[in-house]
Amino acid sequence: NVYVLGHATAPGKEGEESRKVSVAHSKDEGKTFAQEKPAFDQRTGACGCCGMRAHVDAQGALHVLYRSATRQINRDIFLLRSTSPGKSFMGIKLDRWPIAACPMSTMSFGGNEKTTLATWETRGQVYFARVDPQTGKTSRPVAAPGEGKKRKHPVVAISSRGEVLLAWTEGMGWKRGGTLAWQVFDTDGKPTREKGQARGVPAWSLITSVPLENGDFVIVR
Repeated sequence: NVYVLGHATAPGKEGEESRKVSVAHSKDEGKTFAQEKPAFDQRTGACGCCGMRAHVDAQGALHVLYRSATRQINRDIFLLRSTSPGKSFMGIKLDRWPIAACPMSTMSFGGNEKTTLATWETRGQVYFARVDPQTGKTSRPVAAPGEGKKRKHPVVAISSRGEVLLAWTEGMGWKRGGTLAWQVFDTDGKPTREKGQARGVPAWSLITSVPLENGDFVIVR
């Protein structure tokens, strides 16, 4: 199965509150696709500048993470999940952010055969949550420890030992680069001593993280 997702304003409508997330599904490894269709029936809108992400877990379930946009000036984080595949989705609001502007944020997924991890930004802080592969239920969000300056663009990965790496940027903005920061959490979700920072994330750039077979992580900036 191959999925292509995007969001756009509904025909004849205007504004981000009328944007809908749609999915196009291929059953033949991307050779042909069915007509795209709305993924979620709730009228959440979609933030036009924030980066939506999609992920397929080891069991074949499709996950979508995006920021909503409503007339009430809410820029909330929604998680959609489909086990159909792609025929219907269950949706859950992971976080709420009343803000009268687009935060120009990105989201990310990570995981292994046992769990899926979703990460996002709210109010200048970054969080991650686990998604149960059987039930689709999400854990309580875990925040990066301490205080930072404009934490953005989080990425997450899980090692072969079950440790979780959460990495993000600090101080980035319009035409401005920033600093890379990271924190490793143990198998119980508690911060370990493995953390740090590094300068040199260019403007308009993003970071990514990769778990290695020996249990270590690599962060690319």
